[in-house]
Amino acid sequence: MKNYNVYGLGNALVDAEFEVTDDFLKHENIQKGLMTLVDGVGQKILYDRLIAKFGLKKRAGGGSAANSMYAVSQFGGSAFYTCKVASDEPGDFYVKQLGDHNIRTNLSQNRDYGDTGKCLVMVSPDAERTMLTFLGISADIASKDLNLEALKNSQYLYLEGYLSASPSGKQACVDARKAAEANDVATALSLSDVSMVQFCRGGLEEMIGAGVDLIFANEHEAKAWTGKDSISDAMNDLKNSARTIVLTLGSKGALLFDGKQYISIESFPTKAIDTNGAGDMFAGAFLYAITNGKDFATAGKLASYAASRIVSHFGPRLPPAAHHEILQKIQI
Repeated sequence: MKNYNVYGLGNALVDAEFEVTDDFLKHENIQKGLMTLVDGVGQKILYDRLIAKFGLKKRAGGGSAANSMYAVSQFGGSAFYTCKVASDEPGDFYVKQLGDHNIRTNLSQNRDYGDTGKCLVMVSPDAERTMLTFLGISADIASKDLNLEALKNSQYLYLEGYLSASPSGKQACVDARKAAEANDVATALSLSDVSMVQFCRGGLEEMIGAGVDLIFANEHEAKAWTGKDSISDAMNDLKNSARTIVLTLGSKGALLFDGKQYISIESFPTKAIDTNGAGDMFAGAFLYAITNGKDFATAGKLASYAASRIVSHFGPRLPPAAHHEILQKIQI
C-alpha cells in the first residue's frame, strides 16, 4: 500500500492576478497566452504599472504542479510536493496557501534566504491568461530537495514541464524519474506551456527519457512538440513519448489514449472568465481519479467538469467545498 497517490515536483510561485486589456499587452510588448520568464526587477516594474492601471484582482498560491497537488488533496487524495520557497513574506504566504490538505512537503521552518518566486497573471477579456514569471529561489530547486522515501511510496510521480527552464530543476526531474522507474512508481509529465516546448525542448526530452507512463498536453503544446498540424497525427506521435496520453482541447473537451483505445471526453458548458489553472485542475482531478481505481473515461469526465468549474472562477484553485460538489455531480 502506497502512502501517497501522487508525488509532485514543480515551481512554487505566488500568483498576482490582474484583469487587463489586449491593448495593454500590446503596449507592453507581451506575447499573449504564453508564460515568459523575466528577472525580478523587470517584473516589479510591470507589477507597479499593473497596480496603478488595473488594481490587484487576486493573490494566491500558485505553481502548476502545486495547483494539481492541491486538487488531488481536496478531492480526498494524498500528495507529497517538492518545491522551494524563501524565508520571506511571500514564502510564508505560499506555505499557508498550501495548508493542511493532505499535502506533505519538503519545506521546513528554516527556509533559505532569497526571494520566493512570483508570477504576474494577466487575464484578458477573452479569459486567456498571460504570465510573466520570476522564479526567484525556485530556480535553485535541485535533486537534494527530493524526498526519495516519499517518492518510492507514491503511486505516481508528476513532473512539471516548467522545470525544464532550470538546469538544476531539470536534473531533479531526471533523477526523480529514474528513481520512480526503479521503484515501480508510474511517471507522468505535463508539457506545461508552448514556450517550454519552443525554448526548453532539450530539457523536456531529458525529463521524458525513453518515455513516461502518462503525458498531459493541450492542443497547442502537442502540435508544437510533434510538429504535426492535426490532432490525430499529434496524438499518434505523442505515443513515442508516453504510453498513455491526456490531450486537453479547451471548450472542445479532451482526447485520451489509455494505451489501447482513444476516448473522447465532452466539455461542460460554462462562461469562462479566467483560464489560469484550467490545465492544472484537469491534471489534478485526473490523477486523483486514476490513483483511486477509476478508468480513463471516468477520470476524464471528472477532470473535464472540474476544469469547467475553475475557468468560471478567478484564480487557479477552488475553495475546498467546491471539490466535494464536483465529486457529487460526477458521482465518483
